Amino acid sequence: MMEYDPTRPKWMQIADVIRERIADGEYPPNYLISEVRMEQEFGVARTTVRKVTAALRAEGLIVTTPGMGSFVAKR
Repeated sequence: MMEYDPTRPKWMQIADVIRERIADGEYPPNYLISEVRMEQEFGVARTTVRKVTAALRAEGLIVTTPGMGSFVAKR
């Protein structure tokens, strides 16, 4: 479980982690960003996870396909 900074929203901190994993290539293009897995890994509610995916989608880092999920965007 992640140690959270109490001065920043959890979703921002999780988004930083996912952004880093994408930048490092740990999550390559087309990698499935699983909301369920994020909920479990970070110990947060689905609403928090949805804020993370919305932020990453707005930045163009992930693409969401209805019924399929969110995937790392091609660079």
